[in-house]
Amino acid sequence: MSSTNFPLDFESRTEPHRRELVAYCYRMLGSVHEAEDLVQETLLRAWKARERYDERKASVRTWLYRIATNVCLTALEGKARRPLPSGLGAPSIDPDTPLLPAFDIPWLQPFPDARLGDTGDPASRAVKRGSMRLALIAAMQVLPPRQRAIWALRELLEFSAAEVAEQLDASVASVNSALQRARAGLAAAGLVEDEIVQPDDRAVHETVEAYVRAFEAADVDTLVGLLTEDAILEMPPVPLWYLGRDDYGSFIRRVFSMRGMGWRMVSTSANGQPAVAAYAPDPDGGHRLHTLQVFAVRQGKIAHTVVFQDPAVFAAFDLPGVLG
Repeated sequence: MSSTNFPLDFESRTEPHRRELVAYCYRMLGSVHEAEDLVQETLLRAWKARERYDERKASVRTWLYRIATNVCLTALEGKARRPLPSGLGAPSIDPDTPLLPAFDIPWLQPFPDARLGDTGDPASRAVKRGSMRLALIAAMQVLPPRQRAIWALRELLEFSAAEVAEQLDASVASVNSALQRARAGLAAAGLVEDEIVQPDDRAVHETVEAYVRAFEAADVDTLVGLLTEDAILEMPPVPLWYLGRDDYGSFIRRVFSMRGMGWRMVSTSANGQPAVAAYAPDPDGGHRLHTLQVFAVRQGKIAHTVVFQDPAVFAAFDLPGVLG
């Protein structure tokens, strides 16, 4: 098809790439809402430039990623990275530390798996779910934006070095050099392979179900028995975190003492990982949305729980505020 006919079917040729573009922009920014806004900006720029598109030089997908990368790099200029609490300092050793949220920090957000669509859909399969896991996204935020883009384009999206060089108006040598620095940066960030590789779904499901039963029963001893020795618990926007099953369990006991027992948990998924929406008991007998909890499971145990308490996150997951 010639470039002169491209405007006639612009939507049908660009829309199939929307979901994977949102995933790419999310990896770059660490925010669901910003990612969706940047994809809208990408498609708007593509529409304005449609008459200049030449399929002899690049596929529609490659062309869109060039635009999206430039949009993301512009958006990241002068912005602080989006961390999790564990990326900001040492763990807390006091389960009674005041829970003071830090709203001035642009926290990393989880990504709703539902926004990737049906896993059997080709556009959804293009987004490898392991490449969306929270540990990886958090580590990526440590990289300078340009390295972040090059690593994602080469390692996750499997563009060639020549294609990435064309997208960034760079040389192949500079792309390869930046890729090596990005790999070293991710290794230095302490990325744990077990937290980015999807384990056996059945074993994960059974572990999380057992954790949910223990939480709903306020059975802290059983819950602690489901944790790895080095389990991590963190809870943005509160900038503190706990390391080890003992401190994790002590904090959960504090939660029940503050908010009562009889919680209800609703299953969902985020970043290719199991998650639950946690509803705390209300004095009126109902249950009010309290947190979204995202789990990483290692060898049949909960290894990492990130607890989000942010209205913007709740909105992204379309979670009801109250359960009857």
